Amino acid sequence: MRSGRMARRLVATAGMGAILAMGVLTACAQEEKAPAPETKTITKTITAPAAPPATPAPPPPAPTEKSINPTGGNLFSPPVKAPPAPTAIPGDH
Repeated sequence: MRSGRMARRLVATAGMGAILAMGVLTACAQEEKAPAPETKTITKTITAPAAPPATPAPPPPAPTEKSINPTGGNLFSPPVKAPPAPTAIPGDH
C-alpha cells in the first residue's frame, strides 16, 4: 500500500516540476526583435492661401407653433386613425 502512495506522490511531484519548468522557461524566453527599418523623413512647408472674406450669417428660422401644455399632444405629426379590430365568431381565431 505504501509503495502505491509513494509512486503517486513521485509522479505528481515530477508533473508539477515539469509544469513549473515550462512556466519559468516561457517567462524567461526573449524574442529577437527585428531591426527597425530605416526611414527617410522629408519635410515640406506649405503656406495656406489667405482666408476668403467672411459671409454674413443666415437669418434665424421662423418660429413654429408649439403647445405649452405638456399633454396637448404633438402638433408636428398628423393624427393616426387606426381601423377598428375585426370581429369574428366566438371559437374562430
